[in-house]
Amino acid sequence: MPKGSDLLVAALENEGVDRIFGVPGEENLDFLESLRNSSIELVLTRHEQAAAFMAATHGRLTGRPGVCLATLGPGALNFSTGAAYAHLGAWPMILITGQKAVMSAKQARFQIVDIVASMKPLTKMTRQIVSAAAIPATVRDAFRVAMEERPGPVHLELPEDIAGEEVEDVPVIPVHPLERPIAHAAALDRAAEAILAAKRPLVMIGAACSRPWLTESLSTFVARTRLPFFNTQMGKGAVTGGSNLYMGTAALSEGDYVHEAVARADLIIAIGHDTVEKPPFLMKGKGGPKVIHVGFQSATVEQVYHPDIEVIGDIGATVDGLAERLEGKVSEDQGMVDLRQKILSRLNDRAEEDRFPVTPQRLVHDVREAMPEDGIVCLDNGMYKIWFARNYRTHVANTLLLDNALATMGAGLPSAMMASMLYPNRRVLAVCGDGGFMMNSQEMETAVRLGLNLVVIILNDSAYGMIRWKQAVDGFEDFGMRFGNPDFVRYAEAYGAKGSRVTSVEELVPTIEAAFAGGGVHLLDVPIDYSENTRVLVDELRNRTPDVGCA
Repeated sequence: MPKGSDLLVAALENEGVDRIFGVPGEENLDFLESLRNSSIELVLTRHEQAAAFMAATHGRLTGRPGVCLATLGPGALNFSTGAAYAHLGAWPMILITGQKAVMSAKQARFQIVDIVASMKPLTKMTRQIVSAAAIPATVRDAFRVAMEERPGPVHLELPEDIAGEEVEDVPVIPVHPLERPIAHAAALDRAAEAILAAKRPLVMIGAACSRPWLTESLSTFVARTRLPFFNTQMGKGAVTGGSNLYMGTAALSEGDYVHEAVARADLIIAIGHDTVEKPPFLMKGKGGPKVIHVGFQSATVEQVYHPDIEVIGDIGATVDGLAERLEGKVSEDQGMVDLRQKILSRLNDRAEEDRFPVTPQRLVHDVREAMPEDGIVCLDNGMYKIWFARNYRTHVANTLLLDNALATMGAGLPSAMMASMLYPNRRVLAVCGDGGFMMNSQEMETAVRLGLNLVVIILNDSAYGMIRWKQAVDGFEDFGMRFGNPDFVRYAEAYGAKGSRVTSVEELVPTIEAAFAGGGVHLLDVPIDYSENTRVLVDELRNRTPDVGCA
């Protein structure tokens, strides 16, 4: 007779799961044995947080939930940051944790924490499995909830006695297509009329546009309507390059170059904007542009975002419908065309300066030169993220992965590892600050063990640079943000990876090229100079300094 754990593994196979990331514990042993006899690969990580980041990135890149595994108590709690990362980022993921037996208490309350309760605010659904016979239905429901809009994490807790319980074989539930509601024709007509009545319409591509299946519809919409567009940080790359209509990325909430286009517009068509992301622009009560919200779900009304018109339904179908109504009817705004050239030329300022340590502008320029169009750059979180968001040009969808929602440090390396596993024939580059890298640096061993081809750039300034910059901008003394670093080259070699140290600006591109050519896991120690960021991001951005997130 099958056990509960057998039914769980069979249900996961039925959902197309081919990998599970995690750190098992004794409460997972029945599940582990069932996994051993299955088609699913166990990817053993060195920390549960990294496993959750990898599972979330799987969901982000494929649209299918990644799955991660941990034991009870401390192991499950280590999932918390990864769950929040997926929850705010809207990436489908399944978290499976173990628990002591529910029908007995031989170890009293040892290691027992109410994980279901702790996961409630961090997930779309959290559930303890209390019957082995219910497992197939529970798993099918978990995947449905994780994938339907708005996507996100679902947590399942499997007590060890339920995992080991023998039951009659219960069939899996067939996977059914996920249908999304379509916007009403009247709503499409209203939106189209407003766009045609506007003199200077501007499209904003938001975080929800980065769903993998939307690229073709969004790119076609831009090509057919000829509407100029900009994007939020997490909407970057949702539209393929080459339209000559891209106005830039809103790396900050106001005062960036792209906000000159926002100020010029009399109507903004906000497609897929999710207010968990830092505001890409600040709506005004009067005098600002009108806003049309196009989304899978109704807009979340905030002080800085309160749309005038909403078109709710599947975004792909909505932009197809709008294109039918707008094609050939939108007049080109020459002023916006001229402004585009002005904005993009400014982004090239100082991109080739030869100072060393490397400046952020030169770093972005050289990374772009070294990466092919389909190469994937995965950012951790730090000062450099602003520069990549502003200056890095994407030509293929989902080739710059950054997080502007939870904006946690420590996710860059695991997300790049997941990208390398999914796309082994494409160049994958992780860019991490020294602070963020050390939060999950132990996963270098995992990457080497898995035989991944991956290059990791460590931006070395021996400080939490983002907060140090904010400290200076806000007029505080330079205090409490500096630390010491290991010798990163020897650190990489200790894990069986390769290491190189960049000692001049001219070495950066050749060193990246050599690292990819050599294959395997290669870490590059790159000293970076943020000393002029205060002047550049204050003077250039018109002396406005909005909140830019964590270190």
